[in-house]
Amino acid sequence: MARIKLSCERGRSIELDTARTALGCIDFQADFVLPEGRAGALGLPIEVLLAALPAAQRALSAAREAGMFVFFTRECYAPDLSDLNAFRRQYDVAIGSPGPLGRFLVKGERGTEVIADMRPRDGEPVIDKAGFSAFHQTTLDTVLRVRGIDTLLLMGYTTQCCVASTLRQAVDLGYACILLADACAAYDPADHEATVRVMYSEGDNFGWVSDSQRLADASQSIEH
Repeated sequence: MARIKLSCERGRSIELDTARTALGCIDFQADFVLPEGRAGALGLPIEVLLAALPAAQRALSAAREAGMFVFFTRECYAPDLSDLNAFRRQYDVAIGSPGPLGRFLVKGERGTEVIADMRPRDGEPVIDKAGFSAFHQTTLDTVLRVRGIDTLLLMGYTTQCCVASTLRQAVDLGYACILLADACAAYDPADHEATVRVMYSEGDNFGWVSDSQRLADASQSIEH
């Protein structure tokens, strides 16, 4: 067991037990960020997401070096879309539509896969979720609790959607959450900034905000 002190925004900090802390890598999927993916083909500003990748890689390396549990998530649905809820079935017509890397957000398609720059290692689970939150109808809560995890570091795409949805549900489930802000991104930077700002609302109601460099610096303090 090792303990590290992670410096956070606004003069705050949090002490982490590395054995009880997990890094959640949220939806680093090809269709969201690669030039050959759906977002790139549609002309969305993927460069904003790509710019966060070095920080995400730094955080991933630091978490692994510190011996933290790491998990990945993918938003994806059954080929027949039977697990797509009624609201999104009616209003989100993109899901299941053809794209350059296969049907959008459908299990087994190339566009749904985690990108090579963030490839999971053996023993790092990939949680498939039919929704925004990584806890929505998944085994993630059980996966974490059987390991004694009580604190989550979160990063990924997009900040205001799947990252924030996961963080909010995690807080309701009793996890302490730290958003690694530089390792998250949204196509509209204003959405990213608004999500970070909400973290500070009502007396830091949703947890802590830090970044990949401070995590890397903290992990270096561990004696191996």
